[in-house]
Amino acid sequence: MKKPYLFSPSILSADFTQLGDQIKQAEEAGADWFHIDIMDGHFVPNISMGPFIVEACKRTTDLPLDVHLMIEKPEVYLEDFVNAGAGVLTVHIETCPEMDITLQNIHNLGCKAGITFKPATEVNKIKPYLNDVDLVLVMSVNPGFSGQSFMPEVVPKIRQIRNILDEINPDALIEVDGGINSKTIRQTFDQGAEIFVAASAIFNHPLGIQKGLQSLRDMLP
Repeated sequence: MKKPYLFSPSILSADFTQLGDQIKQAEEAGADWFHIDIMDGHFVPNISMGPFIVEACKRTTDLPLDVHLMIEKPEVYLEDFVNAGAGVLTVHIETCPEMDITLQNIHNLGCKAGITFKPATEVNKIKPYLNDVDLVLVMSVNPGFSGQSFMPEVVPKIRQIRNILDEINPDALIEVDGGINSKTIRQTFDQGAEIFVAASAIFNHPLGIQKGLQSLRDMLP
């Protein structure tokens, strides 16, 4: 029986001088996955980590690594990230002109495949590919920076996607990322989200990582 929901703390807000220790703390607090945002400074206006960070996290934890490729031409780098230890690779509809081939290549590498889109992109853009994914990531902020405010206007998209998946691919999970905290998490869960990415709410919680994760768990049934 699968868990009713999963937590995927985003290391984007972790203290990188203590990354291994912070990952261990989050794992002990009940994290299910770890979310790693890869940004290239082109598709999004920020530059972050590469395969070497995925590989470092893989040495630190046995939990699945949930890698979000916010980059142009992600198909060029799929094998690098899988070899580094990614358990899930999520790519953007806006950067994959041959999305069906990209998803197939991710699966051929032995990795779970996710699809995502910017908040302004319509669900119909991803609909043709929903039968071929393991995960749909709904962005509740514009991708690029941690600490942005939650965009409530994307919440109806979660239910829209869940309804489609229930018809054609019921095993696929819905993940939500962006501004997730104790005030926003429940509304996304109620619409069908099952995986919750949180960065600041966990790693920057004033009472520590364990309390940050617990504050989210306390808002769910």
